[in-house]
Amino acid sequence: MVINEEMYALGSVRSAIRELFEYGKKRAEVVGKENVYDFSIGNPSIPAPQCVNDTIRELVTEYDSVMLHGYTSAQGDVETRKAIADYLNNTYDTSFDSDDFYITMGAAASLSLCFHALTSSKDDEFIAIAPYFPEYKVFVNSAGASLRVVKADTEHFQIDFEELESLIGEHTKGVIINSPNNPSGTVYSEETIKKLAKLLEDKEKEYGNPIFIICDEPYREIVYDGVQVPYVTRYYNNTLVCYSYSKSLSLPGERIGFVLVPKEAYESRKLYAAVAGAGRALGYVCAPSLFQKMIARCVGATGDIEAYRENRDILYKGLTDIGYHCFKPDGAFYMFVQALEEDADAFCERAKEQDVLVVSANGFGCPGWVRVSYCVDKDMIKRSMPAFRKIYESYKEDK
Repeated sequence: MVINEEMYALGSVRSAIRELFEYGKKRAEVVGKENVYDFSIGNPSIPAPQCVNDTIRELVTEYDSVMLHGYTSAQGDVETRKAIADYLNNTYDTSFDSDDFYITMGAAASLSLCFHALTSSKDDEFIAIAPYFPEYKVFVNSAGASLRVVKADTEHFQIDFEELESLIGEHTKGVIINSPNNPSGTVYSEETIKKLAKLLEDKEKEYGNPIFIICDEPYREIVYDGVQVPYVTRYYNNTLVCYSYSKSLSLPGERIGFVLVPKEAYESRKLYAAVAGAGRALGYVCAPSLFQKMIARCVGATGDIEAYRENRDILYKGLTDIGYHCFKPDGAFYMFVQALEEDADAFCERAKEQDVLVVSANGFGCPGWVRVSYCVDKDMIKRSMPAFRKIYESYKEDK
C-alpha cells in the first residue's frame, strides 16, 4: 500500500457536522442565505471581546515584528503560561505554576496530546460519556487505544455510574468528561464530580493503576443562570485539563489553548514530559506566537455570554410551544431536541426539506436526538419557527 488507508478514510469524508455545514452554504446559493436555517456548527456568533482586537493592535505596535512573530518555547511562552496559572489560581483557589501548562493549537490538539502521552499499549482504553464529541474516537484511535462509551442518561444528561463502573477495567487509562457538554449543554454537578472521583479512586486501588480524568473544557465560561462548573482538579488528583479559547473568546479559527498537568497527578513531571513528547512527535510545538501573547493580556475575558442565554431562551420556548421535547441546557450553546421518530438521521433529512439544518445525535452516541446549535443570529432563530412547525405538523399528518 502506498497510501495509509485509515488516513484516507478520515480525509475523504468530512464529519457529519462539517458535511451539513457545507451543504448549507451550497443551499444558500440556491434559495438565499436568509432562507436557510443553519443550526449545524458551533461557530461562535458573538464578536471577540474588545480586549482581543485592542491587544493585537498594541502588540503589533509594541513589538519588533521579528520578535512578535518568532518562535516561542516549544511548550509555550512562559509569560503566557504564568498568566494562565495566576488567573486559575485566583479564580478557583488552585496552586498551579507556569510549568504545569503546555500551550496548544486548541482543545483538539490538547486532547490528542493527552491520549498519546497516556497510551502505552494497544490494549489501552479510554471511556467517553454519551452524548460525546464524535472526534474523541478519532483522537483515541490515532493514539493506538480504543474508545468505550457509557450510554446516555437522557433524563438529566449526567453520568450513568452503574454503566460507567461496568466499563472500567484493568486497561482503562482515562475517562473523558466534557462539561458544559457538547452536544447536550448539560453541566456536571458537583455531586456528579465527587461521585466520579470516588469511583475512580476505588478503581485505582482495585487495579493498582492510575485512571485519569481528561477534562475537555472549551465551554467552561459559557454557563447561565448562576450555574457553577466545578474545577475538577480540586476533586481528583489524576486530572488533565484540555482547554481552548475558541468559544470563550470567540476565536475558533485561531486554534489556541492548553493542556494542564497538575503536580498532584501521578508522576506528573514524567507525564508532562510525555505530553511535550507527543507535541514533538505530532508537530504540535510552538502555538501561534501572536495569540499566545494576546492570551497573556486577555486571560479571563469572555464575549457576551448573555446573548447566548437569550438565544437559548428564545429557541427553547419556541420549540416547546410547538410541541418538541427539549433538554434545557445550563451551558455551551447547543440544545438537545428529541427527534420525532426513532431514526434521527431520517428526521434531519426531513428537516432539510424545510431548509432547517440540525445534526443527528447518532454520531454523538445518543440515538433519537438531534443537536441544534444556537450560536447563531437571534433573528434567524425567530424566523425558523414556522419551518420547525411545518416539520412537526408533517409528522402529525403521518399518523
